[in-house]
Amino acid sequence: MRDGGPDFSISVPDDGYAWWYVDAISDDGRHALTIIGFIGSVFSPYYKWARRKQPADPLDHCAINVALYGPRGRWAMTERGADAAWRSRDRLAVGPSAISWDGDTLTIDVAERAAPLPLALRGRIRLRVDTLFARSFELDGAQRHRWTPFAPFARAEVEMTHPSLKWSGAAYFDHNVGLEPLEAGFTRWDWGRAHGAAGTTIHYDSLLRSGAQSALALRFAQSGEISAFEPPPRQNLPATRIWRMPRAARNDSGAAPAVRKTLEDTPFYARSIIESTVAGERLTGVHESLDLDRFCAPVVQMMLPFRMPRVRR
Repeated sequence: MRDGGPDFSISVPDDGYAWWYVDAISDDGRHALTIIGFIGSVFSPYYKWARRKQPADPLDHCAINVALYGPRGRWAMTERGADAAWRSRDRLAVGPSAISWDGDTLTIDVAERAAPLPLALRGRIRLRVDTLFARSFELDGAQRHRWTPFAPFARAEVEMTHPSLKWSGAAYFDHNVGLEPLEAGFTRWDWGRAHGAAGTTIHYDSLLRSGAQSALALRFAQSGEISAFEPPPRQNLPATRIWRMPRAARNDSGAAPAVRKTLEDTPFYARSIIESTVAGERLTGVHESLDLDRFCAPVVQMMLPFRMPRVRR
């Protein structure tokens, strides 16, 4: 890691993974996006099938997932092999798309084909980072899964040509890395981030495969200070409408969290924009719920290739 920033050249062991995650919400609330660059795509049925008989090379299972939400929304996640991936400390390219870092700006050049409708998905997203955090956090008690929130608060400038979109808004950038498949370490988790007056608040609640529970409650200040605090109680959110994914969020007693938008409603994963109250402050942010038992279900594995195609280059 150079100057606390991302290192796209990190070593990823067989059966392991690394991902770099970005989300943003437009200032007017009409648009949102997530972009994830994967080495060893943790949600890939192809990577899971490859691990059945022998250890699998994560570089042979790379993707840049792009999701635009709101008017003219599109979604793409095309998996490519090692011959279509190129990386250095400052740049990750998978096929025609790339993520690069110059010390204070993350630039994402998108050139993908959406699914299930094969529409073009092209453009550029820039994340401008004022305060960079280098500290990583263990998620599983065994140091096999770690999380680094590089930029809990940033500004995104979005300029898409296909579809034609231009907007800006608050953004977030982090990194996860694991020495084993995600489902080997976890049964499920709920994660959420929200910007507030004192900085960005992040909750990370995990049920480990061992049966133990892990809970992180952290506040990241513009000054660069990180402070842990006692998390408020977990409260259930409504299950998603289509796949009935259970969701839960941290929220002060006496106040109710609320789902403002469900961005992703899948058999094993939900991404939402929620409102919650933490330390008396009403916050709006991005929330995700993941169920890895559902992900491993044979019927789900059979469905995934229709949304996540694999090509040679």
